[in-house]
Amino acid sequence: MTKKLGLIIFASLCIIIGLYPLLYFIIDSNIGILTSKSAHLLNDGLWNIGFYMHISLGGLALLVGWTQFREKLRKKNKILHRNLGRIYLISVLISGLSALYIAYFATGGIVSILGFSCLAIVWLYTTVRAYLEIINRSISKHQKFMTYSYAACFAAVTLRIWLPILIAFLNDFIIAYRIVAWLCWVPNIIFAYYMVKQQKMKRHR
Repeated sequence: MTKKLGLIIFASLCIIIGLYPLLYFIIDSNIGILTSKSAHLLNDGLWNIGFYMHISLGGLALLVGWTQFREKLRKKNKILHRNLGRIYLISVLISGLSALYIAYFATGGIVSILGFSCLAIVWLYTTVRAYLEIINRSISKHQKFMTYSYAACFAAVTLRIWLPILIAFLNDFIIAYRIVAWLCWVPNIIFAYYMVKQQKMKRHR
C-alpha cells in the first residue's frame, strides 16, 4: 500500500511538473524564473531558444521517464519501452545541452552557474552512458545509469519543492536560488546511489 501510494505521488509530481512548461507558452507575461531575468537577456534570441528548448524537452523527458521504472510495462511492452526510451534520450540530449548554455546566465552568479552546469553535465553523462550500456546489452548497468539520469531529471521537481521553502526561511531569493542550484539535484543523486546499491543486493541474493 505504501509503495503504491509512493508511486502515485511520484508519478503525479512528474506529470504536473512535466506539463508546467506549458504555462510559459500559454501565459503572455514573464512568470517563474523569467521574473528574475534582465530585460536585455529576455530580448536575447539565442538565450530564448536555449531556454524554451530546455524547459519544453526537459518537461517531455520528465513526462515519459517515470514510466520506464514500471517493471510490468518494461516486460509486457518492450517496443513501447524502447520508443519511450528513445524519446527520453533525444529530449535529454537537446534539453541538457541547452541547459549547459543557459546555466552561464543563471541568477545568483558563479555559485548558481556551477550548480546548474554540473547538473547538466551529470544528466547528459548518465543518459549517454545508459544508452551505451543498453547497446552493449548490459541491462544492469543500463538500469543503474538510467536511475542516475532520472534522478538528475527529477531536479525539476525538487527545485520547485525546495525553492519556496528556502525563500520563506531565508527571506532572500538570490541566496535561496544559489542553494537550490545544488540542493535540487545532489540529494537526488545520493538517493539514486542507495537505490542502485539496494537493487544490486537484491540481484545477488
